[in-house]
Order: sequence, then structure tokens, then C-alpha cells
Amino acid sequence: MIKTEKMTMIFTTEEVQTRALNEVSLRVEKGEFVAIMGPSGCGKSTLLNILGTLDLPTSGSYFFDGKQIDKMSENQLTATRKGKIGFIFQSFNLIDELTVFENIELPLIYLKMKSSQRKEKVRQLLGKVGLLHRANHFPQQLSGGQQQRVAIARAVVADCKLLLADEPTGNLDSANGVEVMELLSEQNRQGTTIIIVTHSQRDAMYAHRIVQLLDGQIVAETINRPLSVNFKKEAL
Repeated sequence: MIKTEKMTMIFTTEEVQTRALNEVSLRVEKGEFVAIMGPSGCGKSTLLNILGTLDLPTSGSYFFDGKQIDKMSENQLTATRKGKIGFIFQSFNLIDELTVFENIELPLIYLKMKSSQRKEKVRQLLGKVGLLHRANHFPQQLSGGQQQRVAIARAVVADCKLLLADEPTGNLDSANGVEVMELLSEQNRQGTTIIIVTHSQRDAMYAHRIVQLLDGQIVAETINRPLSVNFKKEAL
């Protein structure tokens, strides 16, 4: 599903040139759960942004779902993201002025799904993440764990193929962190390919594979458990 070949990312300012990624070659199979680990500043978030088509590498190649991303225009990148790639952030990134229901519904509005269809889909998803009773609340009325569950629901409501999470439990206590990781694991079991960036060894153990970055390079990979190809793609 994902393949990068000698992918390099260089950030340049007037004073300094920083090589955030250095010839990174990585493969991620459909249905795999991968954790990317490493010290701060090693290139984890840069790699995640490129995999999510938010940035393009300085050199090297990136293929997603059989298409070469690094050769695409901005309009093509936007079309590739829409409905195919979901994002979860440490800071939740919910829209405070919208209710829980409206936050989750928003991606379906962008996809121009019929109102009755999208409302039913959001209601079903809210039930599955245990927040149907919070549908009309606003994000600031929720706990951190509840906000992250809303963020996960928003990310997967369009049945994305790839889910990218940057420190998804970083702002949560231990109990809520486990709850969020269990939710991500369930989504993965139903067929979604998931890549997380994390400093947490506990969170990384949910993944099939751990990729270690250091100074912009992959320095080690660890298999936690084999990838089963016999999954059924469903909604969360």
C-alpha cells in the first residue's frame, strides 16, 4: 500500500539547512499497523506528514495505493487525501464551534454525501465509540479521552484506507490512553492500515511492527506479531 524509496526531506532557511529525513525506504502493507518511534527531532512527524501527502519530499519517491505521490500537483494531492487518508493528532484538532455530531459529520459534507445517509452513518459511529449521549455537546464539554474518541470517529467516518496518528495518547492519562489504543486496534482489525508516531512503548506494542528512526534514518525494525491478511473491511 505504501512504498518510499530513498526519500529525503531537507528544510532550508537563510542560516541553516536541516536534513529531516535521509534516504528513507519503507514499505507498509495493506492492513498493517506500524508504530514509528525515535527521539524528538529524529524525523518522525516529518515522515508522517509526507505519508499523509501534507508535504512532498525534497528527493526520492513515495507511492501510495499504486500512485506516485511525489509527482502530483496540489489539487491531485487534495483529491488523494479526500476520503482515503484520515488524521489523528495529539491535540485533537476538533472545531470548538461545532458539536460532537457536527465535527464527525464534516468530512462527509465535504464528500457531498446525502444528508440522511451521513446523519445515519454518524449516529452509528457515535454508538460504536460510546458517545451517542454526547452528540450535541461541544468539544470543550468533553474529557480528553472523549475528545480523542471524537477525533478518531471523524478520521474514520469516510472509511479511509490509511489512518495516521501523531502521538494519539500524548495528552491522555493511562486509562484513557489504553482506551484510545484499543479503539485504534479494533479499527485495524477491521482492515484499516494504521501508522502511529509515538514515544510510548506501551502504545507501540499494539502495532504489528515498530520502526525506529534516528537522525532521519531507519535504524531498526521490530516485529511484534505477524500481519494477518484475512481481515474484513468494515466501519468502526
